[in-house]
Amino acid sequence: MSRVPVLIASHILGILDYRVPYGMTLQPGDFVEVPLGPRRILGCVWDAASDSAAMQRDYVGDNRLREVLQRHDVPPLPADLRRLIEWTADYYFSAPGSVMRMTIPAIALRDAGRPIIEYRPSGNLPPRMTPQRQAALNQIGDATGSIADLTALSGASEAVIRGLVKAGALVVDGLRAPSLPPAPDPDFAPPPLSDAQRAAADALCASIDAGFQPFVLDGVTGSGKTEVYFEAVAHALRAGKQILLLQPEIALTQPMVQRFAARFGAEPLVWHSALRQSDRRAAWHAIADGSARVVIGARSALFLPYGNLGLIIVDEAHEGSFKQEDGVHYHARDVAVMRAQFAQIPIVLASATPAIESRAQVDAGRYRALHLPDRFGGASLPTMHAVDLRRTPPDRGQWIAPPLAAAIDTRLQRGEQSLLYLNRRGFAPLTLCRHCGHRIKCPHCSAWMVEHRLHRRLACHHCGESMVPPARCPECQEEDSLVPCGPGVERIADEVAARWPTARTAIVTSDTLWNAERAEEFIENMAGGLIDIVIGTQLVTKGYHFPNLTLVGVVDADLGLEGGDLRANERCFQQIAQVAGRAGRGEKPGEVFVQTRQPQAPVLAALIAGDGEGFYAAESAARKAAGMPPYGRLAAIIIASKDARAAAETAKAIGDAAPAARGVEVWGPAPAPLAMLRSRHRHRLLVQAPRNFPLQAMLRQWLGNVDWPQRVDVRVDIDPYSFV
Repeated sequence: MSRVPVLIASHILGILDYRVPYGMTLQPGDFVEVPLGPRRILGCVWDAASDSAAMQRDYVGDNRLREVLQRHDVPPLPADLRRLIEWTADYYFSAPGSVMRMTIPAIALRDAGRPIIEYRPSGNLPPRMTPQRQAALNQIGDATGSIADLTALSGASEAVIRGLVKAGALVVDGLRAPSLPPAPDPDFAPPPLSDAQRAAADALCASIDAGFQPFVLDGVTGSGKTEVYFEAVAHALRAGKQILLLQPEIALTQPMVQRFAARFGAEPLVWHSALRQSDRRAAWHAIADGSARVVIGARSALFLPYGNLGLIIVDEAHEGSFKQEDGVHYHARDVAVMRAQFAQIPIVLASATPAIESRAQVDAGRYRALHLPDRFGGASLPTMHAVDLRRTPPDRGQWIAPPLAAAIDTRLQRGEQSLLYLNRRGFAPLTLCRHCGHRIKCPHCSAWMVEHRLHRRLACHHCGESMVPPARCPECQEEDSLVPCGPGVERIADEVAARWPTARTAIVTSDTLWNAERAEEFIENMAGGLIDIVIGTQLVTKGYHFPNLTLVGVVDADLGLEGGDLRANERCFQQIAQVAGRAGRGEKPGEVFVQTRQPQAPVLAALIAGDGEGFYAAESAARKAAGMPPYGRLAAIIIASKDARAAAETAKAIGDAAPAARGVEVWGPAPAPLAMLRSRHRHRLLVQAPRNFPLQAMLRQWLGNVDWPQRVDVRVDIDPYSFV
């Protein structure tokens, strides 16, 4: 009798054995439908022998096996991707079924002949307008998509979206056939390269078809890193390979798509969570059969089953947003390196400010560094100025100090563009009652509600809860007593409008650039000179190239020093260095004004002096002395439950069961800094271990000896980036 192991798409179960029915032929990697209790569930046929700790299973006798119900007619998962799934599940302490589920969207399994009905706004308002319907229509805007697409986009329930369809506010958009981009031409528009660019490009091109080789492409902002790795893309295209280009943010895909099309004469295939269902199905099949030659995407593109992958590029590889904080807690940069190793292909980690983790790998000889020390075309790096807010403070109720304001005046007179950077969305981070001191908190999280004046809402940035700002203080009932405290980008925009009423401004955050169309509109307006002053968050610190932007003002550099974790200084350095790099990228020189009350802070002193190497050397030495990553290992254990007592008792039980191991330290349990999240009480433990310690094995044995109630969720975060 024929039997096969099947990895179940479940976060609870792993591999189960099933009987292969007569006449059905299965091989490892095939997607199948199998029975599980009364349900049918997706699974993937796995290799009979696996060394992965996450893939172990108990033997079940032949007489107890149930039959595979169906084999899906889609390409199988290749062997290198199956090995990556095993490694990710083992390393990140995750359910292998949850990792496998990331490789195929449910829509890809639907018959390609079945049309997907999509809807668009009709322009007619429903006869009965509810707040939920109004909010959904506001979020949908002019977007088009299936019921599932519009539900995800709007944040409303499916019932609200179906109600809008029934009321005529959403109408069928027609059965649009998804179109895939034409094949890119590697010889369409090759750019001139400097000697340093040519040397780096030659090294990358020589690595195609030469096995696994990780590169760190380290170049100052504006040095032409993109043009360098585009030469490797062209070489891989000529060799008939597929290329994956990972981006840290969906909003950054649009400028990259435009630059790619200018170089190769055609757009790449784009993959991210905002794709319409019809486009997602067509894109997945084109990736799996190899016809999609170049894919640009966010984290999720990493787990797709490429038919002939030959090169991976991780752009802005230092970005913390490559770390997935929900579901499977993986870091896309590190998983990308492992995918390249399993596939035996080269990988390029490109950044103007490489992470200390990447620098350590270069120092150890595992990665090869390629340096671009100068800006392309003779452009110079911007001049840096520290604005000591203790000596030259802004006027009362304002946030832009006189030196920065004078620099903006100069740019407006010259017809040049300016960028004001503050990594804080909304109008104000806190709303306070000046009568009784009450602070408006999220009802579901231990966090303040952030005022978003553009939308006339108070919002929680952790759970998404929002409310209309109350007219009275909820505590003392005093009218007109609530005041905003502190600045967000919207408040800075108000100050800009008051100071320079004729200046044309744009606010650039994830609230305003939520899709590719909005990003494209912003790029066109900047390139066309329709914007004088940009006010933005970290979304504008990378990826954009505006030659007429000559001034960058960092409104509050001290905000980046308040992270409270081991990467706070490094992250502050990277963000300010990246946003500074937006200035003076063309023929006109740039200036950067950094407002701070701590100009003596080592990270800010290094930025002003242009001593990046000195900063990284000192930061690396401090990490090494403390045994912190990448010179040691960390794992966080997060306990959460709606039952406060159960969460606390489980955290204590886990802490009491902590094993004693040489060189290993366990801190906690303690209430998490964000002690309540989405109505769940949270506790944390932090485990530190030497670099070569078998941390995952210890955690499996440790947690395997502790029982906790089903109402308590226990998660392990390997190499944590968030400490809240």
